[in-house]
Amino acid sequence: MDVRWEEAGWERLTGRVGRRRLPVWDCTVGLVVGDASVLLVDPGSSLREGAELREQAERLTGRRVTHIAFTHGHFDHVLGAAAFSGAEVYGAVGLAGVLSTGREGLRASAVRHGLAEAEATEAVEQLVLPRHPVSGEWTLDLGGLQVLLANVGPGHTGHDLAVFVPGGREVVFCGDLVEESGEPQAGSDAIVTQWPAALDRLLSLGGDDALYVPGHGAVVDAGFVRAQRATLAALFGVS
Repeated sequence: MDVRWEEAGWERLTGRVGRRRLPVWDCTVGLVVGDASVLLVDPGSSLREGAELREQAERLTGRRVTHIAFTHGHFDHVLGAAAFSGAEVYGAVGLAGVLSTGREGLRASAVRHGLAEAEATEAVEQLVLPRHPVSGEWTLDLGGLQVLLANVGPGHTGHDLAVFVPGGREVVFCGDLVEESGEPQAGSDAIVTQWPAALDRLLSLGGDDALYVPGHGAVVDAGFVRAQRATLAALFGVS
């Protein structure tokens, strides 16, 4: 156990990877630490939350966050990005266009789910779009550690990105393709007929022994992901 990380509310998964479950919506953010660069997986739901995460990341790693990966485009996973000035932002191909044209819907969703209207408006006005579209796989060299960004969707949305971190125990950040603290949420932008196939791609990426980090909830194993796949396949009537 790393006491500094634990005291700050972070769970250390491996020597280079940690994650935090944020309050209110139980959204997970991840931190991946290379020798030269630091990757944040999802930057929180507001500028206030993003600023808190930035301060914690700098204190825990001794460096600023240099890269951000959006697992998908829902408000609780993107609206904190403007707090990380200068970070290179990655997302599934097409996500930038969806966010750019869907600003009002993003703001309305945040308010509907309980974010203060002023905070939602401020964050959407400063919304950061991903500059680096991932259409297949993209390898990030963080210095002594190569992290794989994989466009595994569509499924939970039309633009789902997973983050694979190699090591003695592989870690896969799944976004909301996998949820542990509640049932998977299929909103109007979900591509339900392709969701089980997206989970197959996640499992292929991580294998049987990886740690799978859901968008919401506790870390799970491959057996949990397979069970959730079977549930979704039955629910949506696909194989």
